[in-house]
Amino acid sequence: MRYRHTETFVLLYDQYVHTIKLAVFDSSKKTVFRDRKELSGSLLAQMEDAYAYIDQFNRTRAEFEGLDRIDKRDYPTEALREALLNAITHRDYSFSGSTLISIFDDRIEFVTIGGLVCGLTYKDIMLGISALRNQKLANAFYRLKLIEAYGTGIMKINESYSDSVIEPQFEVSDNAFKITLPNTNYAGKPKTLPTTPVKVKDKADRKEIVLRLAKNRSYITRKDVESELNVSQATAILLLRDMLDSGLLIKVKDGKQMKYHIAE
Repeated sequence: MRYRHTETFVLLYDQYVHTIKLAVFDSSKKTVFRDRKELSGSLLAQMEDAYAYIDQFNRTRAEFEGLDRIDKRDYPTEALREALLNAITHRDYSFSGSTLISIFDDRIEFVTIGGLVCGLTYKDIMLGISALRNQKLANAFYRLKLIEAYGTGIMKINESYSDSVIEPQFEVSDNAFKITLPNTNYAGKPKTLPTTPVKVKDKADRKEIVLRLAKNRSYITRKDVESELNVSQATAILLLRDMLDSGLLIKVKDGKQMKYHIAE
């Protein structure tokens, strides 16, 4: 596989000036360090080393349903992968600061230097709209099959948590972007838990709730789903799309509003 010189340079240059800093904290606060590490070298090496380091703390827990043992990792591997790729692909490399990854008992935080690309809003990225800050880098990652398509990372992260009552959090400032992945196996009360969470075990339960709501009201909107399930806009969109694809719902546009009915 052949790449332009500039693409190869940013990926393979061993003396690359930007680094990734990782830290492991005791409990859920940034008070006591358990471990810390700074990664340097090529972006490919940093990415591989960072994932290997994080994966050490992605433990597998066993649950039993009757005689069946179900193994469940603390963090969906797809979410970890996409959050790390997002941090490397979309950061602003005109700043010299490091990409920061903080590992707590109840969550992992990815903080990337550089806010949203000019013209994009928070709602845009949650809908899968993407504008590339580093076109050559993204092209190289695409050719290496590290990313499948532009603008799908956030949607994949949300989808990987679709069976969980706790959800990833996304925060944006003028000069930074932060992704927080909650530990789905955390025994304590995670920071990201809503005050009155809906007790939903999996996607099938959510679908049943949506169908019941649609039957009682004759139709529903995306905002109805967000409110009833206490989920983000992106999660509601993914769930409704799945229910449309499987023939459970049909959609009808009423003016500017999209309504969803139970399929007859």
